[in-house]
Parts: sequence; C-alpha cells; structure tokens
Amino acid sequence: MVSIMSLWLPILLSAVFVFVASSIIHMVLGYHKNNVKKLPNENGVMDALRPFNLPPGDYMMPTCSGTKDMKSPEFVDKLNKGPVALLTVLRNGPFSMGKSLVQWFIYSIVVGIFAAYIAGRAAGPGAAYLEVFRFAGTTAFIGYSVALLHDSIWYSRAWSTTFKFVFDGLIYGLLTGGTFGWLWPSLM
Repeated sequence: MVSIMSLWLPILLSAVFVFVASSIIHMVLGYHKNNVKKLPNENGVMDALRPFNLPPGDYMMPTCSGTKDMKSPEFVDKLNKGPVALLTVLRNGPFSMGKSLVQWFIYSIVVGIFAAYIAGRAAGPGAAYLEVFRFAGTTAFIGYSVALLHDSIWYSRAWSTTFKFVFDGLIYGLLTGGTFGWLWPSLM
C-alpha cells in the first residue's frame, strides 16, 4: 500500500499536465467549436427573455410541480406546442475564465487524489509502470468522463458532444496514469 501523501507529486503534476492538455484541446485543436448551436434569431430570443431578468441557474420549460401535473391536458398541450427546452442562464457581461480555470485545476487535483487512493491501495511500492498506469489511468478516466453520459441520457445533450468530452477524459486519464506510473515510489 502507498499513502496518498507520498503521491503528492504525481497528483499535482498530473493536474498540471491535464490543465495544459485541456487548454490545447480547447484553444488549439478546435474540435469542440461546434458543441453548441446558435439560435435562429438570437437577438429576438434574447430580447424576449431579457424582461424576465432571470437570475443565473438552470431552467426547464415547460415544467410542472410534480408527476401528477405531468399528465394534465394543460401541461401536455405546452409540451406539444413547444418549445421544450433546458436552459442554463449565466451572469450578464463578458466571460471571465479565471474562476472556471481555478475550479478546473482544483477538480483535476481531486481526480488525482482519487487516482492516488485507488492505485495506492492496489499497487505497492516498486509496482510495475503498467500496473500503476492501469489503476491510476482508469480511475482518472472515470473521474473525467463517465458522469458526462448522464447529460446525453437525461438532458438530450448531443451524443457527439458527449463523446468529444469522453475522448478528452480518455486523454486526461492517459496523462494521469502515465504521470503516476512515471513517479511511482520505488521499494525502499
């Protein structure tokens, strides 16, 4: 067994590698540029929503107060007339990436901690590179990817978008597994 504290370097360094890789993926490679579509008559939709002064949050329309109301003719009529939408409202103003980038880095550290815990329980000091790589990389892949499937299953996110993010998670898992395998403690 290897303690999490003795794996602080691969935890932090894998988070740095994932952070750099995600920056390259999103700023250089560009395969995420079509993840969202522009609304037809975007200005008209924005003008229609603006008077409601919606606070940041997640919204669904139409919505009802419970399962009993879902069968009401009024609610079914709203569904049939449409639009049926899930809407995430952000704060007004220019995007500020600083907070999100810090949260992403912290999240990568948390994934690294879980990878350290699983790999540290499964592989002892001096374990072979591939053994460590397998446990740390798989754990990191799960941490970065598996929950994303939920959005396509329940919220109709395009599967193509989800698979792009899962592919990113595979890259992050490989980087994490490789970092842990490289920096794994040897036998004393």
